[in-house]
Amino acid sequence: MEQHDVVIIGSGPAGLTAAVYCARANLKPVVIEGMLAGGQLMNTTEVENYPGFPEGIEGPELMDRFRKQAARFGTEFVPGDAVKVNFSGRPFRVVTDEQELLSRAVIVATGASPRTPGVPGEKEYAGRGVSYCATCDGFFFRGKEIVVVGGGDSAMEEALFLARYGSRTTVVHRRNAFRASKIMADRLVGNPKVEVAWDSVVEEVLGDGAKVTSVRLRNVKTGSTSERPCAGFFVAIGHTPNTSLFKTLLPMNAEGYIEMAGASSYTNIPGVFAAGDVHDHVYRQAVTAAGAGCRAAIDCERWLEGEGR
Repeated sequence: MEQHDVVIIGSGPAGLTAAVYCARANLKPVVIEGMLAGGQLMNTTEVENYPGFPEGIEGPELMDRFRKQAARFGTEFVPGDAVKVNFSGRPFRVVTDEQELLSRAVIVATGASPRTPGVPGEKEYAGRGVSYCATCDGFFFRGKEIVVVGGGDSAMEEALFLARYGSRTTVVHRRNAFRASKIMADRLVGNPKVEVAWDSVVEEVLGDGAKVTSVRLRNVKTGSTSERPCAGFFVAIGHTPNTSLFKTLLPMNAEGYIEMAGASSYTNIPGVFAAGDVHDHVYRQAVTAAGAGCRAAIDCERWLEGEGR
């Protein structure tokens, strides 16, 4: 069975940037694309904050360009998900639905998935008013009504950020007190452009077929429902790193994000590296994921060189 220099698990900005750098280093990388090839940007309509695209670019088109660039330098792509890994000895083994790959090194770039309320209309209007990233999409809702669902620090941050743009930002929370830190909650409640719908949940995202127009709210104490007009519905109930495949194998924090060795991409297993949203629970941007992919590729190349590759 052929032994590869490096297998990259994941094909978002981190995985594909790692592939570009590994391929240019003549490591002939193999990318396992995953079922959601291209990562979270595949669900984003317009990306305006990625450097080099002053007019903006559609998320799927940006990821297509990433992929073509990696392919140009000789990256091999394997469709489907990695379903099993074995890091107990070398070569490492990565198993997909259809084949087993042997590799001297592995870069884990499986990303993270936003937690979703799973309400009717959410999927239908994803990228057309429904968003999971205020930093990415807040700019599109200048002067418009915005609804945010969540009650933690991340929800407070998202809502305060969105209040700079929206005419009114409403935070929907199922309880009568936020679980966020007091300083963040006080800052939110004290903002004149923010309202809070306490004891409430979003039951449905409504639209005109092309974009979001409102959300239906239900008060969990009274059972009464109401409709709140909005152009943007932002989900801020956290992310789940796609790391279940590596449980018990790689060190993780309480939320399941992979922990790294210092300011590097090294994990606790020599030859296994990580990049992107699998470890970054702070920034979660395409550009920071791409930078992390670059770092992992350079670390991997130097490690392989030290191993005599």
